[in-house]
Amino acid sequence: MNQPQPTWPEAESERYRSAGHWQGVTFDTYLRRWAADHRERVALIDGDRRWTYPDLDAEADRIARGLRRLGVGRGDRVVVQLPNCAEFVLLWFGLQRLGAVPVHAMPGHRRQEISHLVRASGAVACVVPDRHARFDHRELLRGILAEQEPGGSLRHVVVVGDPGPHGAFIPFEELRETTGPVAGPAGDDSGADSGDLALLLLSGGTTGLPKLIPRTHDDYSYNARASADICAFHAHTVYLAVLPIGFNFTLSCPGVLGTLFRGGTVVVSPDPSPQTAFALIEREGVTVTSLSPPLVPHWLDEAASGVWDLSSLAVVQVGGARLPDELARGLGPALDVTVQQVFGMAEGLINLTRLDDPEDLICTTQGRPISPDDEVLVVDAEGRPLPDGTPGELLTRGPYTPRGYYQAEEHNRTAFTADGYYRTGDVVRRLPSGHLVVVGRIKDQINRGGEKIAATEVEEQLLTHPAITSAALVGVSDERWGERSVAFVVCPGDVPHPRELAVFLKDRGLADYKAPDEVVGVAHMPLTAVGKVDKAALARRLPQV
Repeated sequence: MNQPQPTWPEAESERYRSAGHWQGVTFDTYLRRWAADHRERVALIDGDRRWTYPDLDAEADRIARGLRRLGVGRGDRVVVQLPNCAEFVLLWFGLQRLGAVPVHAMPGHRRQEISHLVRASGAVACVVPDRHARFDHRELLRGILAEQEPGGSLRHVVVVGDPGPHGAFIPFEELRETTGPVAGPAGDDSGADSGDLALLLLSGGTTGLPKLIPRTHDDYSYNARASADICAFHAHTVYLAVLPIGFNFTLSCPGVLGTLFRGGTVVVSPDPSPQTAFALIEREGVTVTSLSPPLVPHWLDEAASGVWDLSSLAVVQVGGARLPDELARGLGPALDVTVQQVFGMAEGLINLTRLDDPEDLICTTQGRPISPDDEVLVVDAEGRPLPDGTPGELLTRGPYTPRGYYQAEEHNRTAFTADGYYRTGDVVRRLPSGHLVVVGRIKDQINRGGEKIAATEVEEQLLTHPAITSAALVGVSDERWGERSVAFVVCPGDVPHPRELAVFLKDRGLADYKAPDEVVGVAHMPLTAVGKVDKAALARRLPQV
């Protein structure tokens, strides 16, 4: 099936197939196999609801029938904007059964983002909750449909929950009630090929509208399987999905899919609060979960209460942003777990610290690539390779890093090199062991009178201050310096004065010019839809010169 995005060169594709990375199997077929291999095992838990592997397979059939009745078929794109709930997983596999393509929206996306995703993907349907986090998604979709130009692609809206009084939207439960066969060529219900588009993920940048990242059955299943192998997932793994399931980290690193590949059990947490998660860990015997750095202090505070039985929990992954070293050192002892750092991107490359790595590597690095065929370069501004230990931009290509964004030919010319390396925009140092240390982002750099300040470096040191629980360094325009640095901090007590922080950071070994020019206390950090600190929102709180 032709794909509207660059593909791997045939020589590389053959190499990945020969190595066993690409197995020529669709997610639909994998689900059939899991149902046959794990007939009595529980695959999915959401509250009091439980599905065995055969149950999950049967649900995919039901939902596929309902979608086909709406006219959704192979290759059609469907925007999925659901919070953490079992319906996300059931729908995802129902779409795979048809060979249709889920487009992963985040629960926090609103009109601008959802309209963009519909237009950019040519989606024929959207699936949303009725209400989530006090927001009515039905009203959002009514507005998008009303604004759609004649001939627009969006034809159907499916609602998990109450579809509302107007009768235009389809209840999710109605999909599950459709009877009849799942039409498709014999031997593969979807008729899909393993090289076809399986899903569209979103770029995780903090500015601009997200770009669509095409992932195939071959490359994305390898992503999940290789991660599961490194993390030693097995049939008794119980994985708690705390971060949004639509997030690449939660779905496939190894996450939900990696757990299912190994016959384990996925438990859905409806929200990321430690109280909700700890109750599920205690009740379901959760063995592994994944967090973002902003959640870690809250989990540590709740764990200190001593009222929860967390003895089943063995591994806590942390990713999505750089985990400060001091926080990494404290997390393992506080929860009596092995900490695993995860650094990667929906565009492909995933790095994991290994479970048996020395503590210093676990606490001070963001891991090393999961595949022997991941190719990694660290380069200077002219694209010249740099020696180990020297910070530079990370470039990568490999068996699960696509060669371009979806329908974005012009952008691809700058985002990828001529020989297929993805320019990540991340500044890293590579150790002789292959482990990467994230220094910052090329664009997350403040130019203060010609002195370059890496925000990540300063933020990590600010978090060692006893009065500060969260910190973000933001550059704002300034007549004198070009840019000045503003530290936004969350503090339970008084906000430290800039002079105090300057002395503190100097004692920590930072140059004087890296001390923030201004310190602003905030009640909490605003987050983007993918859980990163929204520095653009913070900058808007200040007057621009």
